[in-house]
Amino acid sequence: MTQTTSDAILARMLALHPKIIDLTLDRVWRLLERLGNPQDNLPPVVHIAGTNGKGSTQAMIRAGLEGWGKSVHAYTSPHLARFHERIRLGGELISEAHLTEILDECYATNGADSITYFEITTVAGLLAFARSPADFTLLEVGLGGRLDATNVIARPEVTVITPISIDHEQFLGDTLAKIATEKAGIIKRGVPVIVGPQPDEAMEVIEATAARLGAPLVAYGQHWHVYEERGRLVFQDERGLLDLPLPALLGAHQVQNAGAALAVLRHLGAGESACEAAMTQTQWPARMQRLKNGPLVDLAGQAELWLDGGHNAAAGEALADLLAALPKRPTHLICGMLNTKDVTGYLAPLAREAASLTAVSIPDEVNTLPAAETQAAAKLVGLTATTAASTSEALQAILQQDPEARVLICGSLYLAGHILRENG
Repeated sequence: MTQTTSDAILARMLALHPKIIDLTLDRVWRLLERLGNPQDNLPPVVHIAGTNGKGSTQAMIRAGLEGWGKSVHAYTSPHLARFHERIRLGGELISEAHLTEILDECYATNGADSITYFEITTVAGLLAFARSPADFTLLEVGLGGRLDATNVIARPEVTVITPISIDHEQFLGDTLAKIATEKAGIIKRGVPVIVGPQPDEAMEVIEATAARLGAPLVAYGQHWHVYEERGRLVFQDERGLLDLPLPALLGAHQVQNAGAALAVLRHLGAGESACEAAMTQTQWPARMQRLKNGPLVDLAGQAELWLDGGHNAAAGEALADLLAALPKRPTHLICGMLNTKDVTGYLAPLAREAASLTAVSIPDEVNTLPAAETQAAAKLVGLTATTAASTSEALQAILQQDPEARVLICGSLYLAGHILRENG
C-alpha cells in the first residue's frame, strides 16, 4: 500500500461537494447513520473549540494523558505535511493502510451524495476511533462549533473553549457575540465546559449558553488561575496549587493554553506528574518552531530559522509579544497568507518587532494572497517590505543583508505545511 492510495481517495472526496465550507450537519448525520453511528461508541471525548490555541491546548492535554499512561485518540485539522496527521489512534498517526481502508469505506458508503471534504474525512476519523480501543478521544473543532462536523457527540466527558477572537467572519458572523454563539454550540446539557480567557462580549454568550443548558462552568479567572512566576508556571483551582515548568511551546499565550489543558487534566482526575508531562512533553509543529534540518536550514547558515502558522490578529499580537521576549536579534519575516484573512490586523503588531518583511505567495494554494498584496499591507502598517518568488529566494536576499538574522516564516498553516514538506 503506497501513500498515493489514500491521496487518490482524498482527491475523489474533494469532488463530492463544490464548496470547501458549507456549514450544516445534515450530510454528516446521514453518513454516520449509514455507518452505524460510530460517534456513539467512542472512548470518553474532550471536545475543543475556540479561535486561538485549540491545537496547542489539545496537544498539551494529549501529552498529559499519555504521561499519565493513558491511550489517546486525537483528531485535528488542518494537517501540515500529510493528511495522516489529522487522525492519531492510541498515540500513533493512522497508518497508510488503515487510512486507505477507512476512507474507502466512507466513500463507498456515501456514494454520490453531496458531502464536503472536511465532513467525510471527519466521519472517517470517528469511524477509526470507534473501532480502536483507547482511554480518551480528543476532538478539535474545524470551524465554529455549532455546525462543525465534529459536533455530533451526544455527551462528551468535557468541552473546552479556548480564547475567541474575530476570524472567519464570512462563516461565523462579524461580531464577537455571533462568533461566540457558534463556538458555544459545542456546550452540551449537563456537561462541564472549561473556558479559557475571553473578551467580555464572548464570555457573556458562553455563560448564558452554559446556564441555559445546566452545563457547569469552569472559567479562567473564576474557577482556575494560571500565570508565570520566576520562570515557572503556577496553576491554581479548587483542588490546590501546581508549581510546574513553563510549557515547552514558546510564548506567553501558551501559558493560558496550558491553564486550560491543566484544568481539563484535573477534571479527568490526572495527578501532578501528568500535569508536568503536559508542560514538558508537548510537541506541536509550526507553533514558533525552530527549524533544525532541511535545505532551508542548510541555506540559513548562522541565521536562526523559525516557523509559525498563526494567521489572525490575535495570533499576530501573541507572536509579537513572543519575539519581544526573545534575546535581541534583528528579526526578518517571510510571510505568505490566505486571501480570506485580516492581513493588516495580523501584521500590525509584528511591525513593532520586525526589521523587514518579504512577502511570498503560498505555493500550490488557490486561495493564496498574492505576494504583492501582502507587501502592500505590510507597508501600510509601517514595515519595510519587498516580495520574492519563493521562500528560498526570500531567505537568500535576507542573508545577503544580515547573515546572522533571525528569520521567521509565518502567516499561514498552509505555508507552514509547505515548508515542513520541503524541509522535513
